Amino acid sequence: MKLALLGCGTVGSEVVRLMRTRGEELAARVGEPVEIVGIAVRRIDRDRSHLPVDESLFTTDALGLVKRDDVDIVVEVAGGIEPARTWILTALGQGKSVVTANKALLAEDGPALAAAAKDGGADLYYEASAAAAIPLMRPLRESLHGDKINRVLGIVNGTTNFICTAMSTKGTSFEEALAEATDLGYAEADPTADVDNYDAAAKAALIASLAFHTHVDLKDVYREPLRGISATDIASAAAEGRVVKPLCIATREADGVSVRVHPAMIPATHPLANVNGAYNAVFVEAESAGRLMFYGAGAGGTETASAVLGDIVAVARNKRGGITAFPPEAAYSDLPVKPIGEARTRYHVSLDVVDEPGVLARVAATFAHHGVSLATVHQSGRGDDAQLVVVTHTAADKQLSDTVKELTQLTSVHQVTSVMRVEGE
Repeated sequence: MKLALLGCGTVGSEVVRLMRTRGEELAARVGEPVEIVGIAVRRIDRDRSHLPVDESLFTTDALGLVKRDDVDIVVEVAGGIEPARTWILTALGQGKSVVTANKALLAEDGPALAAAAKDGGADLYYEASAAAAIPLMRPLRESLHGDKINRVLGIVNGTTNFICTAMSTKGTSFEEALAEATDLGYAEADPTADVDNYDAAAKAALIASLAFHTHVDLKDVYREPLRGISATDIASAAAEGRVVKPLCIATREADGVSVRVHPAMIPATHPLANVNGAYNAVFVEAESAGRLMFYGAGAGGTETASAVLGDIVAVARNKRGGITAFPPEAAYSDLPVKPIGEARTRYHVSLDVVDEPGVLARVAATFAHHGVSLATVHQSGRGDDAQLVVVTHTAADKQLSDTVKELTQLTSVHQVTSVMRVEGE
């Protein structure tokens, strides 16, 4: 079985290493050897002497490598939208099965890629795209295919979870936690994709599409950055028996689905509350199977390569048997993605207020005016330090937004210092 590898960075180099060191074992599992016949890279002159392959395998002509007649499987770990899209569509069009970890491309162009796989009679596998080493895509596509998934709640970005963990356990600021994450290699020099939740949004689109059998486009995922988290938010959560986590939330409702990524408070007793550091976890709620949690390393070259190799073995077996075991996922449910204004959850709202009689009544009346019921109210401080912390019952996002807008206009409210969703209760 001949394989073309597109990309030889952190993940690609680990794919090469693992295929060499586990070659005999992989051959036994497939039924024949799987051989790398070419590796496409951006720069041919880079030192790759640490890799256990002949340098003649490297090429800058990725498309030419994909089109070679002797290539059976194409593994794309270069990332990005183009030219990765062209490479994958070309491979699938020629009946060559594809393994990819490209979450951004799958989130943007998943239906087109699935259609190309179907037309070409090829497999399209992407286990590593959403949670690296955590086996999630295949359970959603296969193991839970006979069930009905109603909700997925997850931590799908190691960088943001590391930041939240550091702020909670060490008392560091957001900036200090981000700097530490960068020093440890969890965050890129430009951390925008992580801390502004672009990475998590792409993963959420993939997860929701599989879980609910409906296409969720990346642009339909509500995204809120992590940057606004403060030490006060962390302390308020802890005082109420909660922790702050960067969540991916996908919910099936009667008239559509809701998909969003943002920081939120969850009970300290929730299984996701103890997922710390750069680890990821996804909590699935299904009608028959009940509550399931998938936990493990959500990033890293070796960890991601592990999932890629699993897909390579699967598609190689299928090739050998003359089958495509995973037909493209049908979006038969065709459920609309609901706007964020219709999403329903609980909220934690902090306000700096004037220290005078009647303030609490005016604030409570504002919530009531917009149909938002209060679960708890805590008042602290005196004088210029007077503060109200309100936790609501479940309400629509628009109701809460309208409430906050009116609160900012009250003369008795200096400012609304924080609004954070409360999940998992």
